[in-house]
Amino acid sequence: MTDTPLPVADAELDTSGLYCPEPIMMLHNKVRELASGDLLRVVATDPATTRDVPKFCAFLGHTLERSDETPDHFLYDIRIS
Repeated sequence: MTDTPLPVADAELDTSGLYCPEPIMMLHNKVRELASGDLLRVVATDPATTRDVPKFCAFLGHTLERSDETPDHFLYDIRIS
């Protein structure tokens, strides 16, 4: 993880403890609540999200601005298109 301060997210989705396909299903529902240009921070524990979140963003045209890993979480910042 870098020491660069994180940008302020407009919303956060915590999918900790959930496994595929639940994190992506919740992400899909959360994106519907947000406006274009909003920044969504996703916290996950499922290692499958390292594959699924980038594919989700590419398929739907969202921008994955950041993906990072801590010892116990995966973190993603997604700019909603």
